[in-house]
Amino acid sequence: MKKALITGITGQDGSYLAELLLSKGYEVHGLIRRSSSFNTSRIDHLMEDPEIHQVKLFLHFADLTDGSRLVTLISKIAPDEVYNLAAQSHVRVAFDEPEYTGDSVGMGVTRILEAIRITQVNCRFYQASSSEMFGATPPPQSEETPFYPRSPYGVAKLYSYWMTKNYREAYGLFACNGILFNHESERRGETFVTKKISSAAAKIALGKQKTLSLGNLDAIRDWGYAPEYVEGMWRMLQHHTPTDYVLSTNTGFSVREFLKFAFDAVNLDWEKYVSFDPRYLRPTEVDALIGDYSKAKSILGWSPKVLAPELARIMVHSEHSFNISKSTQNGI
Repeated sequence: MKKALITGITGQDGSYLAELLLSKGYEVHGLIRRSSSFNTSRIDHLMEDPEIHQVKLFLHFADLTDGSRLVTLISKIAPDEVYNLAAQSHVRVAFDEPEYTGDSVGMGVTRILEAIRITQVNCRFYQASSSEMFGATPPPQSEETPFYPRSPYGVAKLYSYWMTKNYREAYGLFACNGILFNHESERRGETFVTKKISSAAAKIALGKQKTLSLGNLDAIRDWGYAPEYVEGMWRMLQHHTPTDYVLSTNTGFSVREFLKFAFDAVNLDWEKYVSFDPRYLRPTEVDALIGDYSKAKSILGWSPKVLAPELARIMVHSEHSFNISKSTQNGI
């Protein structure tokens, strides 16, 4: 039985990846930060399954800022594969917390790579890199496109990208960067724009919310579906040669267009409910991110199926069902 270690297992990608690996017969170990309350809602369905939890799924307290703990855990678990998905992942928040973002996103990967090097555990490593590393570079963006990050988050991700390449070349580690473009799902965090839009559309349709305030509606993004992207992560570590891959949909839609897709799903005109709020603007904007996944398609056989219009409908219908269920439970 293969063993995998996932940092950020309680996040959107971590939860889907855990499901995928468990379905493939892996023993899965996840890192969670110690706090006064548990934030495991995305994996509670796995935790509540006794056949999975007691035999195949194990959680460990750790933090990417604690290098010695990472050494101890990697030595003890001896994983076959390590997926680093943990990070302060909100781009706008990174402007407010640049030092913490740099420590968790940038230095965090260095601590994991050092732990693998020091323990000499024979494992394969996946680093969650980001399309935000391209920043101001015009699309389409591929593995050969120059980087030009426009946020502390993008800069920190670029550092971790190069550290991953450096450890691969300097120490012979099987280490891959997955340069993932925006990928969303029903499990997306509440502060991300796609979740804000899908949640608002559902609540407005149900009379539970009146308006929605957003920032830059002209920003163009390449939006895919998270469950498909974790399949790509896994495929990277199954290939015989470690390298770096872009995962994307090769399509770009503006926030304005995503709004239309979402509100159309509940038969509403978004322009009647959405207003502009400058508080949501970034100090430096990224105008357009549209990826080219040709390399992943030719080498890994990976291609996305869900594009932004369907993604918006999936997210809105999930929010709509959730809010109806919640109202029923509360006797409303």
